[in-house]
Amino acid sequence: MSIRRILVADDEDSIRWVLSKALGKQGHKVDLAVDGDEALQLFRRNKYDLAILDIKMPKPTGLELLDLFQQERPEMLVIIMTAESSMKNAVEAMKRGAYDYLTKPFDLDELDAIILKAGKATAISDQVTLLKDELKEHYQFERNIIGNSQPMQEVYKQLGRIAPSDITVLITGESGTGKELVARAIHFNSPRLGKPFLAINCAAIPRDLLESELFGHEKGAFTGASERKAGKFEQADGGTLFLDEIGDMSLDLQAKLLRVLQEKELTRTGGSQTLQVNVRIVAATNQNLKRKVADKEFREDLFYRLNVMPLELPPLRERREDIPLLARYFLQKARDDLHVSTRGISDEALNLLQKHAWPGNVRELENTIQRAALLSPDQFLTPADFGSLGNEISRQENDNSLEALVHNKLSASLAQMDVNELDNLYEMVLHQMERPLIQIVLRKTRGNQVRTAEILGINRNTLRKKIKTLGINISRD
Repeated sequence: MSIRRILVADDEDSIRWVLSKALGKQGHKVDLAVDGDEALQLFRRNKYDLAILDIKMPKPTGLELLDLFQQERPEMLVIIMTAESSMKNAVEAMKRGAYDYLTKPFDLDELDAIILKAGKATAISDQVTLLKDELKEHYQFERNIIGNSQPMQEVYKQLGRIAPSDITVLITGESGTGKELVARAIHFNSPRLGKPFLAINCAAIPRDLLESELFGHEKGAFTGASERKAGKFEQADGGTLFLDEIGDMSLDLQAKLLRVLQEKELTRTGGSQTLQVNVRIVAATNQNLKRKVADKEFREDLFYRLNVMPLELPPLRERREDIPLLARYFLQKARDDLHVSTRGISDEALNLLQKHAWPGNVRELENTIQRAALLSPDQFLTPADFGSLGNEISRQENDNSLEALVHNKLSASLAQMDVNELDNLYEMVLHQMERPLIQIVLRKTRGNQVRTAEILGINRNTLRKKIKTLGINISRD
């Protein structure tokens, strides 16, 4: 039974005596108070599952106590006792949060029925609280967002500030960096825990269907709309809506989204009724939204509405020291989920993993570990289990010469130009390479022009002329 200890407060001796005997027979521990002041003292000294309060007794009254109890211990249930002439007050008590009320004189069977119902409600509440605790523990930052590197420490600091608030968050980062996982962690460590968390990928749904998915539609709104449908905003009311790949949303739909964010209300497609919604927005993108705003491909007003609290996730190549930790985590996950027998990863294999660029980031690493664990016949993963990865790294290392780097950079830049329309490409490229080269050598020599000219193999007067022509500032630090 969930109702164990009960506080009874009434200034009538007979009521206190009857309730004490009746509740005691049912196995409850009962504390009695003759007025509001004594009831408040007992409340603050002990933990009660239920309080039964007379609505009219010496100060504080039952209603005043109800307000205090709601503020200090809202999980405790309160039953108000009232005379028939005080029904107005009983209704007021229910509005203020009382669980139920009894009208004097009352039948003990009626009291038993109310307490039985209260016990079931408390049991359900306990289960919900337990579930919330389990969810919160499951989505603790350190459990699911792995990494001890400096970039991740900065992410943790921001998450700690962001999660408890209701602020709108824009998560940016390359594909595979874990944006949805971070969004879930924000929700499950926020006051909205226990309310819905819904995710929608704005790039995965055709544009003509995305509006209906977000805002819902009325029956007959379009061909195939055979019944009314609530959109993600309605479904997530009170909770969090994660808008993934927000940069792929069409401009006309961006305007409708902006209105919902500003007004906190929406109208279903094909409908006329205005619906109020209370939803926290966490959006994510792997695109440069500022550039899309400049190119008129994303609304500036929506960008600033979403970018209230920006959170950038670092790519895996910028936190390589986290790779061994992540690899072991994903291997253990594979052992738990796929029942593989692989027990560990050799140091040589970890070194190999740390050398890879991981363009697919954490998601690519997880898939690689999972695949290797499934296919390996050995207890420990070795470089042989990542054969194709080793070949790719060897190729990358061979491509890291200066000539190869310049070649790759030039190829990428020229791919964005129409070279047939250029007349002085040779001079243009030399000019762009010459300036940073002179700057770097001047920095190395701390502004010594004589030594810089010697290193570059040019005349000192030529160097001076180039410094002036190219607008190079000389620092002697």
